[in-house]
Amino acid sequence: MSTNMTRNSTYIDGHEISFLEQGSGSPVILLHGIPTNSLMWRNIIPQLAKTHRVIAPDLLNYGKSAKPKNADVSINAQSSMIVKLMDALGARQADVIGHDIGGGVAQLIAVNYPEKVRKLVLIDSICFDSWPIPDFEPLQEPGAESDMSLEDFVSMMQGFMPKGVEDKSIMTDELIETYIQPWSTEDGKQAFFRNLRRLNKEYTQAITDELRNLPHQNLILWGDRDPFQKPKYAPKLEEAIPNAQLIWINDVGHWLIDEKPTEIGEHIIQFLG
Repeated sequence: MSTNMTRNSTYIDGHEISFLEQGSGSPVILLHGIPTNSLMWRNIIPQLAKTHRVIAPDLLNYGKSAKPKNADVSINAQSSMIVKLMDALGARQADVIGHDIGGGVAQLIAVNYPEKVRKLVLIDSICFDSWPIPDFEPLQEPGAESDMSLEDFVSMMQGFMPKGVEDKSIMTDELIETYIQPWSTEDGKQAFFRNLRRLNKEYTQAITDELRNLPHQNLILWGDRDPFQKPKYAPKLEEAIPNAQLIWINDVGHWLIDEKPTEIGEHIIQFLG
């Protein structure tokens, strides 16, 4: 982790929310997806922190944030949690950047709290009916976690992560561990299944028509070989949002930020100006 990057936490609605922070200036919020956490942005944060105050939270029930047994952890609930986090951290408005379900959270913030968003960046983002991915659907069944031992679950996750990269050498054992460590206890496993049950495309389908009212400039970055958030959704998203620009990142999968962090960082910096 970059030496100037600090991990802090604060309480939102009684739940501890952990976040990485670096830099000063105009705020940027970085939102991870499932099953990752704020460390997904570890190579992007230092790039943006040269000119911005960068805040990368662990969503509720993810990473080092609290994992309450009975909280709403839908993208809808996460979006209002992030707005409260911004308020708690004195970020009146921010550039909001989201990957995967973090992109769904970002879209909901942009639609429901447009004044909170300066510019919007969506990276291989869930949208419309693009999710949940087929890999996760059987795991959403009631009682799915009790049919799976912790060992089998961890081994399933270790097998899942490399599917999301085009260059398999990127997804090292160490990186896999970074992502699945928060899930690698019985409590973590239970939290993961609670998150899965909240993956509901109705939230993104409900705002389809409202996307065309977004006033923000929007950059869409998409890996051309993403097996999870299919590339066919990128032009649909570009078409739905009025001030949107789509840039393809070539020869990468869903964890494109792990595959090409420098290229992606440069696109974001240029767009944020």
